Amino acid sequence: MVRIERILCPIDFSEFSVVAYDYAQSLALHYQATVYLQHVVDIILPPWPYYPPAGYLDADFRKICIDAREQLQKFAKSHTKNGVQPECVVQEGEVTDSVLVFAEAQMADIIVMGTHGRRGFDRLALGSATEKVLRKARCPVLVVRKPGPEAMAAEGAQNSVELRRVIFCADFSDPSQRALEYALSAAAEFNAELTLLHVLENLPNSANIEEEIATAKKQLGNLIPPEGVKAGKIKTLVRIGKAYEQIIELALEAQADLVIMAVRGRNAMNLAVFGSTTYRVIQLGACPVLAVHVLKAESASNTGASQP
Repeated sequence: MVRIERILCPIDFSEFSVVAYDYAQSLALHYQATVYLQHVVDIILPPWPYYPPAGYLDADFRKICIDAREQLQKFAKSHTKNGVQPECVVQEGEVTDSVLVFAEAQMADIIVMGTHGRRGFDRLALGSATEKVLRKARCPVLVVRKPGPEAMAAEGAQNSVELRRVIFCADFSDPSQRALEYALSAAAEFNAELTLLHVLENLPNSANIEEEIATAKKQLGNLIPPEGVKAGKIKTLVRIGKAYEQIIELALEAQADLVIMAVRGRNAMNLAVFGSTTYRVIQLGACPVLAVHVLKAESASNTGASQP
């Protein structure tokens, strides 16, 4: 059973942070969770020997930290809705390390972060804090750029963001099973329509296409719990092609509000697997993606499964 009690939302005061905070608040309201609103002050000293004495730098740094705390309070006051009471935290240090250490210390159940740019993690943004946190976090990470076309709730609704259509990407591995728990939980909490998607990729020429599709549909059907069958809001879909392309295409066609996928272990999304499906969906798609990490201890029994 998925429990979300502590949500970490690192922000940099950009428009993308505003959208990420909207998602964090919506999750907090549905799961009755605490939101930690975090801003990290990262000052890198120049490598030259003639910068001002340490005393001057310390004074400037303290001033920047004080300003950051004031700005964070203003951000929270301007963008907090529906009675959510975030805990505002300003920290000093390198952004990625600060986010990861704070998430560990607070035992965060999920990290919600915005990402910049029209195409997500393009080559110029590969070193971004969001990308690094996504690779190294122990808990699931929700990456948000802009809300889907249907995600923003109608005026007067309790939440500013609602999930109406969720896509879960299944590859039938153990890590995928863990991510399914989050998909079922989100669909139940938001009363959303859930699509279980499997993409048949790299089929041999000799494959019986109809038989492969039928087998995959049966496997998807076996993932639906009895209560989900009765509710009638869970459907299955099998597509053929490049997995990341089919996922992105379906998210656009269905006007999905969230895609949920699994990644395996803390280092599963490093540069060596830049071509992984999960990374490419985040990199190239427009829909928010929840990347559910499965640690080595959890996935050891399924080391032969393919990376989603």
